[in-house]
Amino acid sequence: MSTNYRRVLEFVRQGLPLWTRDDRRRLRPRHDPAPPGVPGASAADSRTVDLRWQLPGMPAEARELLDDRPSCDLGDIYTRNIENFIGTVKVPVGLAGPLRVNGVHANRDYYVPLATTEAALVASYSRGAQVVTEAGGCSAVVLNEGVTRAPAFVFDSLPAAAAFASWASEQMETFRELAAATTRYGRLVDMMVTVEGNHVHLGFEFTTGDASGQNMVTIATDAICRHIDVHAPVRPQRWFIEANLSGDKKATTHSFMSVRGKKVSAEVLVPGDVVAARLHTTTAAMVDYWRISTLGGVMSGSIGVQGHYANGLAALFIACGQDAACVAEAAVGVTRMEPRDGGALYAAVTLPNLIVGTVGGGTALPSQHACLEVLGLVGAGQARAFAEVAAAVALAGELSIVAAITAGHFAAAHQRLARDLDGPATAVHQVGNPAVATR
Repeated sequence: MSTNYRRVLEFVRQGLPLWTRDDRRRLRPRHDPAPPGVPGASAADSRTVDLRWQLPGMPAEARELLDDRPSCDLGDIYTRNIENFIGTVKVPVGLAGPLRVNGVHANRDYYVPLATTEAALVASYSRGAQVVTEAGGCSAVVLNEGVTRAPAFVFDSLPAAAAFASWASEQMETFRELAAATTRYGRLVDMMVTVEGNHVHLGFEFTTGDASGQNMVTIATDAICRHIDVHAPVRPQRWFIEANLSGDKKATTHSFMSVRGKKVSAEVLVPGDVVAARLHTTTAAMVDYWRISTLGGVMSGSIGVQGHYANGLAALFIACGQDAACVAEAAVGVTRMEPRDGGALYAAVTLPNLIVGTVGGGTALPSQHACLEVLGLVGAGQARAFAEVAAAVALAGELSIVAAITAGHFAAAHQRLARDLDGPATAVHQVGNPAVATR
């Protein structure tokens, strides 16, 4: 997951003077009082729901949009997001948190909306979030960004393909201008050239502002390809706007080693007493499990090694209007855990493929917009903060699931929260209870 040195300068130096002055404390743990926990656990009565909407910073207008009452007059709202519209599907939304993020772009306490039908998931992420917060929060940094579209061009021979590749390599400025004419926010920043026999793949990498940008880069790439088809001195026999080299909506080694969307890393140092009191296990046990599960991931051929990024990311993406299919690539990365002095646990996650945005796509739909309002991350200027929150969510989930497995609580939590044969899961309401410890 190396990053080009120019991108390191571009992204890390955006944090200046964080790196050169005392202002770097922005990324350090903060131990001022945390906001109250989300009350009621699995309770869903109106009184408990009222209490949750009274948490600090919860916007009243968002509650109206997330109301579960059916609506029959919203068809016009969805015209840019769905065809053959007949209605909406209700997915329960729960809050995980508070989650303290000490990031370059996201730097406060968050209640994170997660949409899921899987019991125990929100409880697990909420527990992990509270552990992160009690530890002073996690540091989080966006390290790189870029969205790729990779068209392919077919020629009659390898010499023709090589000649085209040589010509195309000299056209970067022209390609930039063509792309810029199609979008106000996208920017062509790089191009990779791959010659395979009589085929040439051009990997166009764009920055996309605060949008996830997949439609944006497709339209820009189409303009470039049509120019090539007319002006290339060695004209391709045919071309395809995407030939499966971009990593779009799939886990690939190529994206894992570079970037697709936003690359983010987050870390936390959890004191040993917090591990014992809140996670009901030990640092040694969690590190030992991380070690054996890492080897298991290697033996299984996993791209990256992590516990369950997809759980939290899918729930966050659905709640906040992201492209849920992008979880296939976003849930790729690495988790690391190490013992530190005094029994403390160091944990870090790095996710190089977070395809996220705070404008465009589904982010303007009523419920999804409301969830972004809950996070305080609506609209332009918020996409990098959203990416740092997403990485922090993944980190919280890793802490909770590893703790649950090492403490022997993993199955019990699912049994109590998801398979209570005697009725609703009313017996367990304390987030600190080991039985709620998990997904």
